[in-house]
Amino acid sequence: MSEKAAAAPGARNLITDVPGLAVGQAHDAAARTGVTVILPDDRAVAACDVRGGGPGTRETDALAPENLVEAIDAIVLSGGSVYGLAAADGVVAWLGARGRGYGLVSTTGVPRSPVVPGAILYDLANGGDRAWGEDPPYRRLGREAVAAAGRDFQLGTAGAGYGAMAGGLKGGVGSASIVAADGITVGAVVCVNSFGSVVAPGGRTFWASPYEVAGEFGGLGSAGLSAPGDVWGLAKADPAERMNTTIACVATDVALTPAQAKRVAVMAQDGLARAIRPIHAPFDGDVVFAVSTGVRPLGEGGDFTIARIGALAADVLARAVARGVYEAQPWPGVRGWRDLPE
Repeated sequence: MSEKAAAAPGARNLITDVPGLAVGQAHDAAARTGVTVILPDDRAVAACDVRGGGPGTRETDALAPENLVEAIDAIVLSGGSVYGLAAADGVVAWLGARGRGYGLVSTTGVPRSPVVPGAILYDLANGGDRAWGEDPPYRRLGREAVAAAGRDFQLGTAGAGYGAMAGGLKGGVGSASIVAADGITVGAVVCVNSFGSVVAPGGRTFWASPYEVAGEFGGLGSAGLSAPGDVWGLAKADPAERMNTTIACVATDVALTPAQAKRVAVMAQDGLARAIRPIHAPFDGDVVFAVSTGVRPLGEGGDFTIARIGALAADVLARAVARGVYEAQPWPGVRGWRDLPE
């Protein structure tokens, strides 16, 4: 697009600036874990792209464009590794009790089937209380999160990012949005639990700094961006298998087909590459969902508009990563971004 084309964050600078979306979160402070739910007002087209080497997902095959179900009822991002997949069970139960979900036919006494894809991150080794026996908290947290869904939500140490670590810093939930000059809105929410570092070696400069808007994550500029090869700064020094993962959802109000949403998810993954170094490693489980609320027609732009949405999604996701770490509140013995030397 022309440099003269104005674009700016939405009123909240959150993914919920995309019309037709709400987000709910819940956490368990003792267990140091939590859940984030993306809840469309109505069933929405969605897709996902998996790049990490150790992913944990649910219902992602249902999103393939050649398959039957073309829309989802919610998306769940959760801590807890494999235990966290149960968070979607709580969301499904909540939605089903309210008559929401997919139904091939409408028959009295036959419940609808909510379609709720999800992805999990590993936060089991962060010092939280895991003595939950046969009753992990995730189904409960899923119900609490979806019940709390609204247009405003907390960033940083919250939701699925409550127990997250971003390399050697406290990670968390980040979000951002952009509204293009023609009104197209794109947003992102991300739970940053990366192996890689979100800042350049030797300082506090976010890798995402070239995309920052109005000082939203410190306003330091990009002068500090440099790194020699094989020097990763605050990346985790000795990651164990599946102990990482950054999971995210990008969204737009433009009506997309499942295949078009898939292309947006693929392009949005570049936002993680712009904000985290390294990314998509064997012990990451990085997953990006893309959602279309469909309140705005695609129009005559066709594939060019898809390219615009994907590019905007990548930039917004990079910003969301930095915002999540910038807003995170550290724990004793765990540094936050503000603890780094200036």
